Amino acid sequence: MSRGDDRNLQIDIRKLNLFNQMAKEGANTVANHLNQMTGMETEMEITKINFLDIEDIKTHVGHNKQVGTHIELVEPPHGYILFLFSASSAKKLATGMLPGSADPSSKGFSDMERSAVQEIGNIMTSGFIDGWANVLNTTIDISTPKFTYGAGSKMVENLVGARRDEMALVFDSRVHAREADVEVKVYTFPELEELVSLMQQIEI
Repeated sequence: MSRGDDRNLQIDIRKLNLFNQMAKEGANTVANHLNQMTGMETEMEITKINFLDIEDIKTHVGHNKQVGTHIELVEPPHGYILFLFSASSAKKLATGMLPGSADPSSKGFSDMERSAVQEIGNIMTSGFIDGWANVLNTTIDISTPKFTYGAGSKMVENLVGARRDEMALVFDSRVHAREADVEVKVYTFPELEELVSLMQQIEI
């Protein structure tokens, strides 16, 4: 999509609050799913929502190794959702899920920890999309979540590197689970025209 297509992204200003609702619903659904699965008191707080250029996102994400889980939306608004968290945050979540079986001080991830982190990624991604679907009054099918560990900027490049002049939605968020203070960043790469089209159909 080139900048010249911006007219297709026009949206009634009264509907801008839908972005907040999508973020809130997505976060609440994630927290509820984590609560059910781990028995932990979990809440997810969205601190701010930004629109950023893909290139800026790669800079924002940085080149440090991080744990990532991403899914592809196979129905409108299509695109990708990427959750990124540090290895230490992933460890804390795994330890919370595997009391007595995970070692927060050990290097690397055991198979058990890895599968726990993958399951947490599944819950986060599917929960987030369920929240979106509620607000947009639709259903959104997703691919199986994929777990990666590496440079965050490389993950973004692999997912949407070809979409040079597109923008993405970034939700800065924090997951609170028990005493573990875990930070998770959510990068969403929906096809913006499709997202706006879905939003335009919603009665205010």
